[in-house]
Amino acid sequence: MAVSEGLWDNGAACGRYYKLRCLSGFKKPCKDSTIKVKVLDFCNKTSCPSTMVLSIYAFKALSRNPKIKINIEYSQ
Repeated sequence: MAVSEGLWDNGAACGRYYKLRCLSGFKKPCKDSTIKVKVLDFCNKTSCPSTMVLSIYAFKALSRNPKIKINIEYSQ
């Protein structure tokens, strides 16, 4: 996954793992699952519309609909 400035920590975040869980979204897209993802890249304000950008595989593990925005909970 790629993270924005808030989580990037001047590059120290690269290699960190986070646990993610879908909390909500339009038409109840959340699956009842928690996934573990690794920070691999930084995304600036132009390429990162939110705190983090997930791969399609990670997103599909959390949401039934891969084309909508979801709210997630995350912890390191």
